[in-house]
Amino acid sequence: MDSQNKLKKSRVKDDKTNSVSKLKLLKNWLTNHKKTTMIVAAVITIIAAALTVFIIFYQKPTNEADVSLTNPTKPAKPKQKFYSPLTGVELSSKADTEKPVTAIIIENSPDARPQSGMQQAEVTYEAIAEAGITRFLNLYQQNKPGLVGPVRSLRPYFVEWIAPWQASVAHVGGSKRSLDEVRNGNYRDIDQFFNAGSYWRSSDRYAPHNVYTNFEKLDALNASKNYVKSEPKPLKHTTTKKTKKDKISLINVTMSSAAYNSNWTYHEPSNTYHRQQGGAPHMDREEGQISSRTVIILKVHMDLIMEDGWRESYHTSGTGEGVVFQDGQAIEVIWHKPSPSDQIFFTSKSSGKELPLARGKIWISAVPANKGGNVTWQ
Repeated sequence: MDSQNKLKKSRVKDDKTNSVSKLKLLKNWLTNHKKTTMIVAAVITIIAAALTVFIIFYQKPTNEADVSLTNPTKPAKPKQKFYSPLTGVELSSKADTEKPVTAIIIENSPDARPQSGMQQAEVTYEAIAEAGITRFLNLYQQNKPGLVGPVRSLRPYFVEWIAPWQASVAHVGGSKRSLDEVRNGNYRDIDQFFNAGSYWRSSDRYAPHNVYTNFEKLDALNASKNYVKSEPKPLKHTTTKKTKKDKISLINVTMSSAAYNSNWTYHEPSNTYHRQQGGAPHMDREEGQISSRTVIILKVHMDLIMEDGWRESYHTSGTGEGVVFQDGQAIEVIWHKPSPSDQIFFTSKSSGKELPLARGKIWISAVPANKGGNVTWQ
């Protein structure tokens, strides 16, 4: 038993001796390898610091299914644009496109010249009323001239051109067929015969060339009849510009006789056409010489028929040839108007594609192609 205890004590003593020896060896090694010791210590310190930072800031990855996605910011929608159904000119609001359209029949005999309110018309139709004397149908929506006239009587073909515009019709009586049509309940008739307070006779001209009106009176008349909004079928327009092609400088329009035939000269700086009639500039009494952004010549069949007397009658529906002048160019077209209630449109004879019109004032002359009416240009 004593021998065993002695053996254990001896082993413990040897272990202590060995531990002391190892420590002395380590101490001696560290003393003899100071540079290496410092490097090892620095590496251990860096690793310890990195582990500490990782433990502090580490976050468990989140499953994709747990991520709450937010909708990306949508780009702003482009601002909606609004255009005049008559001229295609840009307007400020949808309400402007729905303003009531008013049509006014204007006389063109020499005793009626110079007329008032012609230049501010947004669309003008020209046709023969009787005996070669031409007459105008003017359409207004955005423009409100302070004086319009002389106002004269209505014809059936004017009613048919008015139909797609949902316009009030200002006139002084008319042929029987035109009055039967405009009073059938499908039109907004504001005939002077029944609304005398909205018109007056001027003292500087003699009857029947002296009936005038203005938009202060016509707007009030329309409002009294609840004609406060129109939904016209628009003409097709696009933004166009002058080309480098040779420009058409002169348009000659044959309606009937010298007093009613017209010419248009192209004014390149303004990209418009200026009108002459009867060998002289065609003047608006208040606004000066009449001009238009686009001039359209319709070649139309015209008959002399008996109604309440002998009357000229245009074939306004169907198709026919024509020429559109815009941007200094002449484009030969086919005009299309399937029915009186349909809006007119044009296709190019060369391409067969629909031709949009330039934005701006439009003048349309219906020449009687079967009775010498024609157009030439150079």
